[in-house]
Amino acid sequence: MTSLIYELSLVLIVFSAISIKEVQSQIQTINVLHVNEDNYRVAESSVKVATLYANRKEDLKMNVKVETATGYRTDSNKTLESLCKTYGTMLANKAPPHLLLDTTRTGFASETVKSFALALGIPTISGSFGQEGDLRQWRTLTPEQQHYLVQIMPPADLIPELIRTIVLQQNISNAAILFDDTFVMDHKYKSLLQNIATRHVVTPVNPADVKTQLIKLRELDIMNFFILGGLDTAKMILDTADNLDYFSRKFAWHILTQENEDVKCNCRNATIVYIKPLLVDPYRNRLNTLRTSYQLDGKPQILAAFYFDLALRSYMAVRSMLGFNQWQQNMSYITCDAYDMVKKNTPPRNQILLKKSFSEVTGEELAYGPFRMVSNGKSYMQFDMELTAVGVRDGSPDKSVKLGKWKASLDPNSAIEYADSQSLQNYRADVIYRVYTVVQPPFIYQNSSFPRGFNGYCIDLMDHIAKFLQFDYEIRVQTEGGFGQMDDNGNWNGIVKELIDKRADIALGAMAVMAERESVIDFTVPYYDLVGITILMKLPKPSTSLFKFLTVLEHEVWICILSAYFLTSLLLWIFDRWSPYSFQNNREKYRDDEEKREFHIKECLWFCMTSLTPQGGGEAPKNLSGRLVAATWWLFGFIIIASYTANLAAFLTVSRLDVPVESLDDLSKQYKIQYSPLNNSEAATYFKRMANIEKRFYEIWKDMSLNDSLSDLERAQLAVWDYPVSDRYTKMWQTMRDSGLLNTLEEAVAKVRTSRTQNEGYAFIGDASDIKYLELTTCDLQKVGEEFSRKPYALAVQQGSPLKDQLNSAILNLLNMRQLERFKEFWWHENPFRVKCEKQEDQSDGISIQNIGGVFIVIFVGICLACGTLGFEYWYYKHRKVGNVIDITAGSKDAYDMNGENINKEPVKMPQKDLSDSDAQRFKTLSVYPRARF
Repeated sequence: MTSLIYELSLVLIVFSAISIKEVQSQIQTINVLHVNEDNYRVAESSVKVATLYANRKEDLKMNVKVETATGYRTDSNKTLESLCKTYGTMLANKAPPHLLLDTTRTGFASETVKSFALALGIPTISGSFGQEGDLRQWRTLTPEQQHYLVQIMPPADLIPELIRTIVLQQNISNAAILFDDTFVMDHKYKSLLQNIATRHVVTPVNPADVKTQLIKLRELDIMNFFILGGLDTAKMILDTADNLDYFSRKFAWHILTQENEDVKCNCRNATIVYIKPLLVDPYRNRLNTLRTSYQLDGKPQILAAFYFDLALRSYMAVRSMLGFNQWQQNMSYITCDAYDMVKKNTPPRNQILLKKSFSEVTGEELAYGPFRMVSNGKSYMQFDMELTAVGVRDGSPDKSVKLGKWKASLDPNSAIEYADSQSLQNYRADVIYRVYTVVQPPFIYQNSSFPRGFNGYCIDLMDHIAKFLQFDYEIRVQTEGGFGQMDDNGNWNGIVKELIDKRADIALGAMAVMAERESVIDFTVPYYDLVGITILMKLPKPSTSLFKFLTVLEHEVWICILSAYFLTSLLLWIFDRWSPYSFQNNREKYRDDEEKREFHIKECLWFCMTSLTPQGGGEAPKNLSGRLVAATWWLFGFIIIASYTANLAAFLTVSRLDVPVESLDDLSKQYKIQYSPLNNSEAATYFKRMANIEKRFYEIWKDMSLNDSLSDLERAQLAVWDYPVSDRYTKMWQTMRDSGLLNTLEEAVAKVRTSRTQNEGYAFIGDASDIKYLELTTCDLQKVGEEFSRKPYALAVQQGSPLKDQLNSAILNLLNMRQLERFKEFWWHENPFRVKCEKQEDQSDGISIQNIGGVFIVIFVGICLACGTLGFEYWYYKHRKVGNVIDITAGSKDAYDMNGENINKEPVKMPQKDLSDSDAQRFKTLSVYPRARF
């Protein structure tokens, strides 16, 4: 039984092989309706070569008959007319099409063919452009229709996907994609770089004005250029870019083409990443044979091979289905006129598995690469793209470096196979942002000794951000308009205008976040605390004088004291001279007193002077009248000394002078100090707008008060005596305009320094950070009052720029690392330009040498006068004229007069009465110093 079954199986196998051989030996006639775009030569010639090849190749057993219709990309009616006419002719000749071969690319022609094939149920192989969902007429195909309505993407639809791969792997933030008519990008404007944080522009090349096109793209801050097109188009763009000096480390140029020749341009010094199809060895001989034997020489080569393989495999798929009875028997066709759009009377196509048959075709080598069949919008020919870095110097190729290759794929994660992992990194555009700033210490210093020519708080901040985000930047100083203000017409100046006009990427510096600025540009998260507006004034210094102890009393008081001194001294002399009870007039009465003093003029002056000192005046007069004068003088001196001492302590101590202006309110209430902000500054804008708001409030209040439609109750509620809103800012703004708004901070500081006192002069109202820095680096200026209208500092970017989110991430990272606090600590508290000043609050309460130094001068002058007097006394004593000297000493034998005669021949006889002590003293003195006789 088993042997019988085995013999029957062998018989069946032999019979099947014979049947297959007989089927294959039959020549199948295949009718093909070919639809090609008008003047699309490469597809037309490739299909003709494929048809010729199929008819000549005897082992294929095919007789392919092709009827051609023309598709018009911009005219669907003409396309449909051509289709129906050709199709009707084939039906009339009883040669209905087995296959509709569609080589239209996109536009109305492609959509018309898709609609035609769907409606009439014609098996179709299409080489049109479009990924999944792009073919609008085939978006809702049923599973049955998907078997015989097949689309395979051409290479030009797959090559742009490499741009997505490069952008992702190189982290490119901006890109311009320029393409010519060899590529179709209509369906890729949104999908190519979708969900990628890359600012990009996809635009066709404008051959009439490429220069203007490149300039506009550069104004959009685009540094990475991708050219999709032929080499002639690439040469035109590269030559124009060279004339515009667009070849530097800021730019990156990529050329993606279907051609396989070398790139050429008249560039002076350019490096270009050149990407072209790579024909691998298994298919090289096949393509060369087709080119030499069948004249498959369409350009570009990869596209000609694609259409050849597409057509040939389509023929072979239909032949296979016909030969194996997989084709629908007695397949019906309807004409274009017979189709009913309402009833949708499309003939059924249940048994036609065209996609499966196409993917299973064997027996013929492929010309360029295998086909990967998935579904419409996901099926394509597999091929490789070679990446090469090409250098051009003075219009001639310099050197080329192979970077790697890329296997064409729709997978967004498909990677480039690099020859060196860092090879493409060397040819990427350096991310260099244009940073505009305003020099404003300590945020921005202009210092040529640093690499970028600047340093400061914001430079440290930007360096850390650049390191975190891996970009470079160049700084430009905005000399006019500062950070930017809006005029009455809504026009901007300064850095804000540069951002609006796309000439700047980042605004760096002490730029305050303001509502009107946020309407035209974007701000990052703040990097610095709230900073407001404050007042700068000259620091008052207490007056000092070496003879300040003399200023305790007014000049009139000093004159009166001196007058009283001389008058009292004179009275003492007079009373002592004429009083009978004075010592000099009544020596006998005071003979036994120990204190004996004659008050002549010199003694009176000395007595009155010493009475004013702690030493005291010494012996007082003996007479009562003199003592009354002395007592009166003592009482007078006590009062004067007490008053002088009390005031001297206050005058010589460091005074704590109160600044008359301590706030904006104080400044607005006085009139001796002029004040104003800088012209067109944020402070000026603040006061101008506050004054305008007060004016508007007044107008609203006035309209309410004078409204005739108000009831008596409503009018009574508004009938107040005082206007409820003050006009402080209106008056201040008028005062500022009268004072004159200065143009530069240097002018304002110079004018502040011209203030004579703290009660007269000029006060500057400006940014608190500027005023704080001036106070930090000078010793004669001070910040007065609290800050008002406080706003944070932040970086600014162009409106809608993706750079905003990146900067936000970097700033928040620095904030978390407390790096911003370190910047602030260094540039404010450890600033190299900081000046160590002696503050009033740091001074002791003692008397300074500046105020008490005159006392030492008085001592020095007194010592000098004493030394001079001593010298005069010595000179006078030595050179005085001596008269007749009589020796009255007892026992003296010789006494001579001036003529030399002896006048003392006998001893002098002294009185015998007792001498008083004073007389004895006088006698002793006369004995030692004989009295001269005149």
